[in-house]
Amino acid sequence: MRRATESVNAATRNIDRCSTLEMLQLINAEDRKCADAVNAVLPEIAKAADAVAESMKRGGRLIYIGAGTSGRLGVMDAVECLPTYGIAPDKIFGIIAGGTAAMCRAREQEEDKAEYGRDEMIRLEVNANDTIIGLSASGSTPFVSGALAEAKQRGAVTAAVICNNAGTNLDHADIRICLITGPEAICGSTRMKAATAQKMTLNMISTAAMVRYGRVIGNHMVEIKARNVKLRDRACFILNDICGIPEEEGRVLLEESNWDLRGVIEKYRK
Repeated sequence: MRRATESVNAATRNIDRCSTLEMLQLINAEDRKCADAVNAVLPEIAKAADAVAESMKRGGRLIYIGAGTSGRLGVMDAVECLPTYGIAPDKIFGIIAGGTAAMCRAREQEEDKAEYGRDEMIRLEVNANDTIIGLSASGSTPFVSGALAEAKQRGAVTAAVICNNAGTNLDHADIRICLITGPEAICGSTRMKAATAQKMTLNMISTAAMVRYGRVIGNHMVEIKARNVKLRDRACFILNDICGIPEEEGRVLLEESNWDLRGVIEKYRK
């Protein structure tokens, strides 16, 4: 049976005959389905977020591993966690089939080798403290299956984020997140709805995990590294909002502390 992500979308069968505005309306209508697909699997997403938080508390890592668009989304989410939550780059990171070069230029042939995914887990010395999240729209990418199989054998918590309701990536996943986004507006172009739903899911997993890990006070990121004007202004605002310290006074305190935002908050928080 053909996977849903590879099927023909009846609603857009004649998209090549539409005006540009009509095309966009059709694509937008499909995109609206992404939030519903994510909503349907929130309990599984919560399990993944809790697993990541527990990994962090044990000194372990969150490792995203994927191919193509899915792999790029994992790398991107991981990279953004570093400045947002002050996490070390060896604690949250993404691996994409084909390596760093595949971020900028597609290397589809690399994803067909299960042993490449396995070798990455061996190279990284994955262990029981880690959480490994495999990313694939199809749900059957060999590179991801190989990685999850090796990670599970090593005792790590494993999760699969896919956009079909079945696939070999699920075989070695403790947590199964199946985002049923259906056929794409352009058949098989999973950089569209499938990718949008996956990005929403990864945002949720990493955000909730970092909150559980204590990197957030209220709804503020308090572990930011204030390395530029924008972030220094943000730190002053956060200090004001949490502690009630006027921003100019807060700036002096932060400068004196070498911009240790959390340290100043803990000292002056009422």
